[in-house]
Amino acid sequence: MPGMTTLKVRPEYFKGTRPGAERRRYRRHALTLLGRFMREDKQEYTCRLNDISLGGVSVFSEIIPRDQERILAQFEEIGLLEGKVARIFADGFAMEFTATHRRRQKLAAQLTWLLNRHELDATDQRRPGHDRIALVPKPVSIKMPDGNIYERNVLDVSISGASIQMEMRPEIGSLIVVGRLPAKVVRHHDRGIGVEFQHIQQFDRIREDFG
Repeated sequence: MPGMTTLKVRPEYFKGTRPGAERRRYRRHALTLLGRFMREDKQEYTCRLNDISLGGVSVFSEIIPRDQERILAQFEEIGLLEGKVARIFADGFAMEFTATHRRRQKLAAQLTWLLNRHELDATDQRRPGHDRIALVPKPVSIKMPDGNIYERNVLDVSISGASIQMEMRPEIGSLIVVGRLPAKVVRHHDRGIGVEFQHIQQFDRIREDFG
């Protein structure tokens, strides 16, 4: 199908090995899934997937393992993944996979299905007559669920929702305020989030606020 995301495993990933310089050659995809991970001491903790590639993941977690620590992680609709901590950041960590070629092939198939399903779901949510208006990106205030306010670009907008460029990924269903409009987060994409306004807006109001 035209436009569908496809992922492939390159030959140098046979037997779970790869050159260090290849660490970020695979494109990372924003994907929100709940999961758990187990540290070397066998203690388990909850986490939330932030993005994923065929080489690794980054996750949000209140518990941060040690750099290079080996862990097992399990995510909804993906299953068990093994690896080591490659990078630590403020609210989580990045994990580099240790996997056989066969496991990477399976992961590629799982991600292809998940990513295309999310895109199709997002398209289905756009109701007839609610066409998106592409904008010259400009900063708009975004009030997050925790009350913090950020200035972020709105990529496109309709009378029922908008696409916002941002690095944060509030949970699906979270309530935020876009400019002056209350909205709900309905999807994540590779550049940010998609939101649905609490109320259908008048076209002139959309042009006034975002045009």
